[in-house]
Amino acid sequence: MSILVTGGLGFIGSHTVVALVEQDFKVVIADNLSNSKKEVLHAIENITKVKIPFYQIDVADEVSLNRLFESYDFKGVIHFAGYKSVGESVTEPLKYYRNNLLSTINIANACKKYGVKKLVFSSSATVYGDNQVPFDETMPLLPTTNPYGETKTMCERILTDFVQVNKEFEVTLLRYFNPIGAHPSGEIGELPNGVPNNLMPYITQVAKGKLKELKVFGDDYPTQDGTGVRDYIHVMDLAEGHVAAFTHITPGLHVYNLGTGLGTSVLEIIHTFERINHLRIPYKVVERRLGDIASSYADVSKAKKELKWSAKRNLEDMCKDAWNFEKNLSIK
Repeated sequence: MSILVTGGLGFIGSHTVVALVEQDFKVVIADNLSNSKKEVLHAIENITKVKIPFYQIDVADEVSLNRLFESYDFKGVIHFAGYKSVGESVTEPLKYYRNNLLSTINIANACKKYGVKKLVFSSSATVYGDNQVPFDETMPLLPTTNPYGETKTMCERILTDFVQVNKEFEVTLLRYFNPIGAHPSGEIGELPNGVPNNLMPYITQVAKGKLKELKVFGDDYPTQDGTGVRDYIHVMDLAEGHVAAFTHITPGLHVYNLGTGLGTSVLEIIHTFERINHLRIPYKVVERRLGDIASSYADVSKAKKELKWSAKRNLEDMCKDAWNFEKNLSIK
């Protein structure tokens, strides 16, 4: 029996596939390559030394998804497939609502139709809106500041209602904070299309000379240095969190934060990257970005207690591995 990983060639998905294979799970990947590259599959196989079935399908296409479920006896699904740019969601909301909601509804329908009881959903800390930090899983979900966050909140509500009437299903919602870094091999990492929306690939591309300077979106937030504060987590810690969640899943609905529990500012990330990699990162402060909040970091005590999981890698590891991937980038 295999685990279906949707969006399995994306940044978080690809690292989770590696973590799953390293724990002897069989994996099938579905990805439409809208924000990923086919070459990532070869990199995953180089790391794991395992041939992994891959299907280039859009899980928002119900016919294609059902055909895939008919071909395998899946043990469970880890659902990553979805658009993820906060800024783009503000300018193209309908694109985000259609894709992110429809793909999740299709996955839930397929799981019910084919008797696949285990589902882990890729959610986000954006569902907390502008709550008081640290965010914990008991907090009410506030209106978010962007359509991307709204799609994650809606998907959580869809899956919550689904479990209410299908009590034999085992559904876990994982609320991520800010994954950065790369696999230590340098084979896989974050591969954004065009100018990066996320901080770390922007930094690494400036360091490599692909971009002239880093834009820091606002320095007037109520934080220690005026720049936005986030809970940055190494992507391999996040990937291992998925393995822990899938391994410990039981009937009903479960919600966990996956982060470090520490808040780090944009300037702290820049200065740590410079110090660890002996580089200078030129940057310019510009206006705040639509949809951003001042501070976001996790209370991670529940995941530690119930999943026996916690982040092991530190900020220096994240900066070192991200730069190692960018320096050795062979995926075009």
